[in-house]
Amino acid sequence: MNAISVQPHDVSELAIAIGRAQALFDKGDLKMALMLSSAVYDQAKTATTYATKVKASQELIDKARRMQADALKIESACWVSMATVIEEAQAKGQVAKKGRKTNVPGADIFTLDEIGVDRRRLLEARKLRAAVEAEPGFIDRVIEARVSLGMDPSRANLRAAIGTASATKDDRGENFYQTPEVATRTLLALESFSGSVWEPACGHGAISRVLEAHGYDVVLSDLVDRQTRNGDGELQAVGDFLASTPASSGGCDDIVTNPPYGDVLNDFVAHALRVHKPQKMALLLNLNFLCGFEDDDRNFVMDENPPARVYVFKRRLPMMHREGWTGPKASSRMNTAWFVWERQPDGSYGSATLVQRVDWKDFEQADAMEPGELGHAASIHFDENYSRETPRKTLDERLGEVRVDAVAWGARQVAFSRPELRRGIGVRDTVAEALISEFLDRGMVGPADEDGIYTVIPGEGWSR
Repeated sequence: MNAISVQPHDVSELAIAIGRAQALFDKGDLKMALMLSSAVYDQAKTATTYATKVKASQELIDKARRMQADALKIESACWVSMATVIEEAQAKGQVAKKGRKTNVPGADIFTLDEIGVDRRRLLEARKLRAAVEAEPGFIDRVIEARVSLGMDPSRANLRAAIGTASATKDDRGENFYQTPEVATRTLLALESFSGSVWEPACGHGAISRVLEAHGYDVVLSDLVDRQTRNGDGELQAVGDFLASTPASSGGCDDIVTNPPYGDVLNDFVAHALRVHKPQKMALLLNLNFLCGFEDDDRNFVMDENPPARVYVFKRRLPMMHREGWTGPKASSRMNTAWFVWERQPDGSYGSATLVQRVDWKDFEQADAMEPGELGHAASIHFDENYSRETPRKTLDERLGEVRVDAVAWGARQVAFSRPELRRGIGVRDTVAEALISEFLDRGMVGPADEDGIYTVIPGEGWSR
């Protein structure tokens, strides 16, 4: 048996049922333990959702979420053991393998259907077992990571952690597909973002290069270290987006990315909106993301926090081949769209979505909207003869808009670099440079050291 850590956290009927499921598992009664733990997981999940919806006490929500986690641990451990038991039975000829005849005279062979096991679920169980063998404690780690972040542990999240897409992990290349330049050019002709943008799935910089070419400062990160640098030479950060947290309670930079697809996608989008709460976020997604109702994260991002605008590409984008692809360059078979979320003054993401069809060929040479305007052109019709001229703000105008925020931010620092100032208040590098020049002239900071760090000099200038 695989050791799992489950501690009862309540005296409710669900907590008692979890204890019974654990006892059945310890005795080796996998089928009954699986049935009971699965039922408890579904009930605890419903209880968590209901408690959150009616705004019950955090203590009650945490207890329901804990029972959901404990039930999922037992259920998962049951499936890991079931995978081994069934394989052993198949090796002994007691359970039919795929493609083997079961009507052999005198043979006592059962099919997976006859013993109540779904073939797809068994395949997932084998993958989960492989993950546990490679990393003992894998199930606990994944589930507890969700609980520690105040998020619901789910079967979908566990599948995402092990990867259950049809292609192998090596084939998928961490779900990394290069984004065509025309996709980003179309977005920037229709939407403006704050001066500083975060690209959390940056790959080799296909999106960030277009953003920077149109005046945006881009912060790069990715699950994989590809040594990608932005225009300032700053190296990408490396880390799992699903484990990231914002640096401040005010939310993060605007987000623009082509996120990893597969089972991790729903979790990725929900994490961005639930944890980071960007002012604006644009994700290049399969058009099918509009559909679906069985995943809680999908419902959270499409029903509870719907995108403000969806730009549907009526002409399919050039094929987005995965990293290292050497096969034939087929045309794309996927319908895609830019999904744009925009936070409203009340802190919500609104309640309605505007859908607009666009043709990327109309935007191959289109002007981009000015960074920092935070506007959009969703209601404007574009044709091949259309040419938009966006008013350009002067540097003095931009300084006037952000000077108060810059002083307030700087007053909270001991020392900072220009990139930190830029990201801290969401401005372009030229604006950050001008602000620091003002700070130097007023004696509010000392000259930069060899690492480009300016030391804050306390004084009346920071109280303005």
